Amino acid sequence: MAKTKSKSKSASRAQTKSHTRAKRAVTKHAASPAVLQYIPWTTVPLEDLNPLLQRQMVWGKEIMLARVLLKKGCIVPEHSHHNEQLTYILEGALKFWIDGKEIVVNAGETLCIPSNMPHKAEALEDTVDLDVFAPPRADWINKTDQYLRGKK
Repeated sequence: MAKTKSKSKSASRAQTKSHTRAKRAVTKHAASPAVLQYIPWTTVPLEDLNPLLQRQMVWGKEIMLARVLLKKGCIVPEHSHHNEQLTYILEGALKFWIDGKEIVVNAGETLCIPSNMPHKAEALEDTVDLDVFAPPRADWINKTDQYLRGKK
């Protein structure tokens, strides 16, 4: 009988070790580190959203950067998203309607938009804009951003 208990305890310990190893493997995979990426803009496809709007995007696990090119008169319809947004204007100017205000953001200026805040924009001249989103915009990645894919 002592041998049976010993085998039973040994089998139980082996099963526990195996279970612990499996849990560690799953946890390690789920918590895998982000991958380092070096991405020249010249290698990122330019996506035509409508005749006045183009963009390029790169993203990691928790953040996205988009280079957005807007022709004068381009309207980004009012929308909101759960993502925080930082907009930095490299060239040109965008007029925003946001939080009951009209704000013009010129080259060299930044606008920080909190999550879920409705906003609309118009390009006052040809504009190059960098938008940072956290977390990444799933609707942009999946191309389900129909509000941008109209005529203006």
